[in-house]
Amino acid sequence: MDIRKKAENIKDYIIEMRRYFHQNPELSLEEFETTKKIIEELNKMGIEVSTFKNGLTGCVGTIKGAKEGKTLLLRADIDALSVLEKTNLEFASKVKGKMHACGHDCHIAMLLGAAKILNEIKESFSGTIKLFFQPAEEIGMGAKLAIEQGVMDNVDACYGVHVTPRFDSSKINMQYGERMAATDVFKLTVEGVSSHGSSPHLGHDAIVASGAIITGLQTIVSRINNPLKPAVVTIGTIKGGQRFNIIANEVVMEGNVRTFDENFRKEIENYIREISESIAKAHGCTAKLEYRYGTGVVINKDKNLVDIAQNAVKKLYGEETLIEMEKITGGEDFSLLMEKVPGIFGYIGTKNLNIPGSEKINHHECFTVDEEALIRGTAVAIQFTFDYLEGK
Repeated sequence: MDIRKKAENIKDYIIEMRRYFHQNPELSLEEFETTKKIIEELNKMGIEVSTFKNGLTGCVGTIKGAKEGKTLLLRADIDALSVLEKTNLEFASKVKGKMHACGHDCHIAMLLGAAKILNEIKESFSGTIKLFFQPAEEIGMGAKLAIEQGVMDNVDACYGVHVTPRFDSSKINMQYGERMAATDVFKLTVEGVSSHGSSPHLGHDAIVASGAIITGLQTIVSRINNPLKPAVVTIGTIKGGQRFNIIANEVVMEGNVRTFDENFRKEIENYIREISESIAKAHGCTAKLEYRYGTGVVINKDKNLVDIAQNAVKKLYGEETLIEMEKITGGEDFSLLMEKVPGIFGYIGTKNLNIPGSEKINHHECFTVDEEALIRGTAVAIQFTFDYLEGK
């Protein structure tokens, strides 16, 4: 069976789908038209589709092979970002201020392409394929909500990929070990006492206290954390003050934490609380921490799945197509699926210096991809699925 050729034969379809979804981006938990279009495409293929309850977007297609066997879940996230697109592409976003700047349009297109071919060849393999078109990855909620509604029930393994401009579009990464960091978010509220700007001694300045807290929090990474283990503590927003001549009585800061060490991850919350409260107290203020644990570490720890994925790439495009890549401190709620069953998460290179914007990092307003990479990504998903279900 020439899977590479089959994928190339539907190149126009894959690109058409990518461009449709690129033009029509929808934000997390608002992917209603996106879901409708996906269901429409799956129905055309004759694939059984189920949706979620309570208004949750996304859907699941099911393909059953010739005989009973294992169940593999293939996942594509479907949400876009609040980004004003500046690519000047002929198929640029039609929705001002919304853009598929992370490549989820590509993920949808690749999974639809894989679905089309896998459904055509279903008599040649045993087992079941779940096609999970997942909402709300960008806010780290989609996988959790879908799991609560049973998307992982009776699943034996899961497969996911992400497009990336970190390497050339002729390369693919399927690698053992840690791939993406755990991601948590927090909110700090510093309360002080207002006074006239000319008399700061009569108040307690929440802005000055917050500045000291921001500096103090960096010691978590630079002095408390083992320098051989990556960690990030970032304050992303800070809001406070009413007027130039009033000592601020409140500052609200929001930030995020990234780490690969689950033990240290659990300790960071306490360090943030202790440092913030102590520094605030020294300034005559108080600090309140709200901490929310997000997605876990994405780890390819099942060697068998990694081997199947790497061999799938080799069969289709040769060993030279495989590339090593450093783990990154970005996050992925695919980790929640991997907490339920063994999984593999890979990267499809999309950079081509002849295509302006394909070198831009995900979330950039000029982000785009070499669409040829999507054909390879589709073929690898099909080959991996076939080999996993057939035990090859």
